[in-house]
Amino acid sequence: MDVGGTFTDVVLEHGDTLTTAKVLTTPDAPDAAVLAGVDDVLARSGTDPGSIGLLIHGTTLATNAIIERKGALTALVTTEGFRDVLDIGYESRYDQYDIMIEKPRPLVPRERRLVVPERVDINGRVLKPLDEPTVESVAGDLAKLGVESVGIGFLHSYANPVHERRAREILAAALPGVPITVSSEACPEVREYERFCTTAANAYVQPLMASYLARLRDLLRERGLSCPVLLMTSGGGLASLDTAIRFPIRLVESGPAGGAILATRIAAEMGLDKVISFDMGGTTAKICLINDYTPQSAREFEVDREARFTKGSGIPLRIPVIEMVEIGAGGGSIARTDAMGRIAVGPDSAGADPGPAAYGRGGRAPTITDADIVLGRIVPSRFAGGKIALDVDAARQAIEADIGARLGLNGRMAAFGITEMVDETMSNAARVHAVEQGKVAAEHALIAFGGAAPLHVGRLADKLGVDTIIVPTEAGVGSAVGFLRAPVAYEVVRSRNMRLRDFDAEVANEIIDEMRAEALAVVRSGAPDAQLEETPGAYMRYVGQGHEIFVDFPPRALGPGDREVVQQAFDAEYSRLYRRIIPDAEVEVLTWALTISTGAERPEPLAEVEPRPAPAAVDHLPVPDLETGEEQDVPLFLRPDLEPGTVISGPAIVAEDETSTFVTRRFEIHVAANRYLVIERRGEQGH
Repeated sequence: MDVGGTFTDVVLEHGDTLTTAKVLTTPDAPDAAVLAGVDDVLARSGTDPGSIGLLIHGTTLATNAIIERKGALTALVTTEGFRDVLDIGYESRYDQYDIMIEKPRPLVPRERRLVVPERVDINGRVLKPLDEPTVESVAGDLAKLGVESVGIGFLHSYANPVHERRAREILAAALPGVPITVSSEACPEVREYERFCTTAANAYVQPLMASYLARLRDLLRERGLSCPVLLMTSGGGLASLDTAIRFPIRLVESGPAGGAILATRIAAEMGLDKVISFDMGGTTAKICLINDYTPQSAREFEVDREARFTKGSGIPLRIPVIEMVEIGAGGGSIARTDAMGRIAVGPDSAGADPGPAAYGRGGRAPTITDADIVLGRIVPSRFAGGKIALDVDAARQAIEADIGARLGLNGRMAAFGITEMVDETMSNAARVHAVEQGKVAAEHALIAFGGAAPLHVGRLADKLGVDTIIVPTEAGVGSAVGFLRAPVAYEVVRSRNMRLRDFDAEVANEIIDEMRAEALAVVRSGAPDAQLEETPGAYMRYVGQGHEIFVDFPPRALGPGDREVVQQAFDAEYSRLYRRIIPDAEVEVLTWALTISTGAERPEPLAEVEPRPAPAAVDHLPVPDLETGEEQDVPLFLRPDLEPGTVISGPAIVAEDETSTFVTRRFEIHVAANRYLVIERRGEQGH
């Protein structure tokens, strides 16, 4: 069950069959759309609710609560002298030339940030004991403020959490029923700004998420679905309901993470070691690099950016995330002309309500979906399985009024301009993202999923110079399918500085053992009997550097002689990233990390299939040629009619319930043994 900004996708796996549903998200009550989708797939599959063994859920609710400032009335208790860390931030400007710059607004205003005397140093030594009478006084102040949630963030608590834990005991006794987040559990890492932001954000969304998840669980049980519920996390793993309620901030990018997991599995199925996952839904498009069957990962994510999609303009969260670039270019993204007469698309979206003009729900602004409809790429009778009626005339009128009339273009050319602008924006973002990772986009295959991605992936491949595209089955609900393929996993980190020259294997093993116990408790709650994989490592750097790289450690107890093993692992990873090392420079560990997960399934190699001719097209649609602008009759095929081995030369449209795939004349479609559409460039003869 994947709740997105525009659509909610539900996928039921029973035996070897998937039954899917795509319904409009209900922003004011997200569980209503979830339940509608669940009822739909159960009814159409004839499945008894009691036979369902597992429910997996991903939601945008935590992210939306932060963006819309609809979280709890939250307070932050911190070390005396550090009240203004959330305002000071990095002491930098994300746009140095903007004299009217708007900085990210803290989730906790200054009047609800209270301080207590205490101090711990970076090694965990207590320099000043916790002033417990002051904590008791602060508890009284918080009660008068009527706070609904509290975060506690003390300086260097990652090295010694004793003061945070004692403060929590005192506050919990004085504020019964008020949830309390401590930074030494939510984000036990160095850098107090990111740690305090993560703690405040977790506290801010915790009451809302706890209420929503408990309510959804109870509503599902009323329908006979009494099985365990797991939540998709932003790091690509599944966590138990209790863990999600405790640390809801880890759910902020759960939907896109599911898509990256799906693309990783598809890459393994198809034997592609370099792929770009392209997930384009109703609100945004997400692009992720996957090399050697592993998606790029990161430890930091920004939410609620003042300048959307501009790094440094949001609230930083230190949580495990699958790294991807996100663009305000979904099917519902609004198109307009700017002051210079250029077509601009997004980042604002029509969302689910009112939605694109074609939905007939009150939307008047033209969107990418409206443009695709006018261009003939979307078959109205097949859209969302026929559940959403499309008004083609309304889409055309919106585009002609807002774009065509201002630029002197007819409806089709204005629609073509909209799609060209968004495809160029996405291709540029993918190209830059690849370069930032030291990769070449053209050397990768594209895996397209989400309701809008298969419509745009052909043009994206043209612009990037990519030769191979994969459109999986159930592509329109790809992220939800990815949930079903995700491992139960949990990552734990601990900041504890250790210079490699003073490497202490006993201390390292003690830290790793602590992290293992915490991670095992979480993973076993979701997968009590599964075989587990363990990935230890550390974030390391040269002494004096500002940022670290992740280095894998041997999955065993470390010994005194492993100092050289760790040094060699650091040198190898640093050299891979930067093509060099710094001889004789001192190296240090900043943060230790451990991930425990259930083992990933290894897909079987695909069988070869004999080529077979395409079936007769069910229709021919007038679609403008992308290069000449002249109309061409494009054959329409229904995806269920395409057997493995089918070969179709572009241009063509392949329609299915949740999406449509559009390919240009430069490409040819081959249906693989698993019914994936493998779309390959035909070479010079196809130009």
